[in-house]
Amino acid sequence: MKTRLLLPALLIGLLPSLALAANDAAEARLKASVDEVVAIVKQAKTRDALISDIKPPLQKILNFGVMTRRSIGPAWRQLTPAQQEEATKLFTVLILRTYTAKFTPGEFPLVEFKPSNSTAPGREEVPTTAMYKGSRYNATYRMEDQNGNWTITDVVIEGVSLVADYRTQFDAEFKRGGVEGLLSAMRRSVADTK
Repeated sequence: MKTRLLLPALLIGLLPSLALAANDAAEARLKASVDEVVAIVKQAKTRDALISDIKPPLQKILNFGVMTRRSIGPAWRQLTPAQQEEATKLFTVLILRTYTAKFTPGEFPLVEFKPSNSTAPGREEVPTTAMYKGSRYNATYRMEDQNGNWTITDVVIEGVSLVADYRTQFDAEFKRGGVEGLLSAMRRSVADTK
């Protein structure tokens, strides 16, 4: 009887340490990725080299599949698998081009990490403040544990969710032109960010 009562008490006692381990893992993953990106920005000699070199680490940490699906929202279910694949590729290019356009070779952000918090099992929010080119930016990285690999599934910049912002845009395009209207709008956005 005592063993049965003791076991739940031990498990409850472990929950905070398990949450801390998740916090530590998510933060460590994000910090390592930020360090890698900053090192690339520091060493880049040209804009083309910067864009080329920064994509692989971003593709490792950003979960484009989840981000695309959530950005498209309920309309996602109406896309065929081939259209879903195209939408994910377009969204990936759009985010990578938009993100890399913010950087200048040799100029790098100073990033301060704040304590993260768990929003649900396997989900962490890691708030940061970055100083870049004299401006201060607050960004919260929403991360999820995907089979032991923490990835970013949304970024909230100055209170605006990247996923929610794109969902508003994509939803309007879907309502206006259906699946093909949505994909055409995504293709145009990618073409405009070259």
